[in-house]
Amino acid sequence: MKSEERTGDEGVKLLHKLSKEDLIKIIIDDAKNWLAHDGVWFQAVEKRYGMDAAVDADTEAWRYFTVIEAKRIMERLGIKAGGGIPALIECLKHRFYARLNLQDFIEQSDTRVVFRMLDCRVQSARKRKGLADHPCKTVGIVEYGEFAKTVDSRIATRCIACPPDLHPEEFWCAWEFSLRQ
Repeated sequence: MKSEERTGDEGVKLLHKLSKEDLIKIIIDDAKNWLAHDGVWFQAVEKRYGMDAAVDADTEAWRYFTVIEAKRIMERLGIKAGGGIPALIECLKHRFYARLNLQDFIEQSDTRVVFRMLDCRVQSARKRKGLADHPCKTVGIVEYGEFAKTVDSRIATRCIACPPDLHPEEFWCAWEFSLRQ
């Protein structure tokens, strides 16, 4: 390795040699790895300090991560801040979660949209194990609210339902985004 090369350069060069199908597999695998890390981090904090402390720490981590994620997506897609609901929808389609979870957008207009998480990898795994829903609402309020505000500061976020709330079988959580005038 040349002394002027950075540590990750070799790994990036390897990516250039891969097929589109292999790159897609890597992207999905990386998203799974990210989610696994998020989960084991949460469980470690929960085991040591309890659920309330884990949720508090998770909320603070998401307060910063979601802004970073939104900014990177916007930069990658060439989306400028202030793009309204259409920009938010496009950015939500490019989150790590979008590569792992089944989601949709309903009641869509230029000033409002409802985003639903139809199948959540975390919640579905808990359900298969016979565990209660993960109480992610307090984290979600920060996560989705800060993400939306990063895309456009005029967007208000409202939770329609998110565990521990009761929710219909067809979705795990739902969020309303509306453009304040």
